[in-house]
Amino acid sequence: MNKLFRTVLKFAPAWLLLIGGASIAMGQAAKLQLDQLDALANRAGETVDVKLDEHLMQTTAKFFSGKDSDDAEIRELIKNVKGIYVKSFTFDKENEYSPAEVESVMSQLRGGGWSKVISITSKKDGDNVAVYLLTVGDQIGGLAVVSIEPKEFTVGNIVGPIDLEKLTQLEGSFGVPFLNLPPAKPKTGK
Repeated sequence: MNKLFRTVLKFAPAWLLLIGGASIAMGQAAKLQLDQLDALANRAGETVDVKLDEHLMQTTAKFFSGKDSDDAEIRELIKNVKGIYVKSFTFDKENEYSPAEVESVMSQLRGGGWSKVISITSKKDGDNVAVYLLTVGDQIGGLAVVSIEPKEFTVGNIVGPIDLEKLTQLEGSFGVPFLNLPPAKPKTGK
C-alpha cells in the first residue's frame, strides 16, 4: 500500500501541471460516477480512493502562496480544476473484478463528448491502458485514464480544463509519458 501511495504522490505534480487553460462551464459530464466500484475494496489487497472536489481543490490552492514562482504556477494551474478522482484496486489473484464492473466505467466514456486518444494493450502481460479526453466545443474539459491489468483496476478522472500545449511540453518529465500528440498548429496573423 505504501508503494502505491508513493506512486500516486510521485505523479501528483504531473497531474497538477496537466491542468490549465481557459475556464470552461462544466457540468457533471466530465465527472465519472465511480461509487459503484466501492464494493471492489472488499476483494482488493490494496485500495486507493482519492476524492478532491472543487472545494478541496480551492482549499489546496490556498497553500500555494504565490510568492515563489513555482507556487504561483501551481496555484494558477489548479484554480480551474473542478476535481480529481482516483479509484485503484490491487488484488492478490487475477480477475477479481468482473467485466460488469469495468463496463460500468467504460459505458460512461462512450459518446457524450469523450474521445479515446491513447490506447496501450499488452497481450503478453494482459495490461490495457486507455486515455480519454472530454471535449466541449474546441476546449478540453476533462481527462480520464483507465488501467485494466490482471491483478489491478484503476480509474483516474480530472474534471476541468486541460491545456494540451502544456501537456506536450511535459512529455518525459514528472512521469508524463511521451504521448506523440501532434504539435499545435501555428497561429497566423492573417
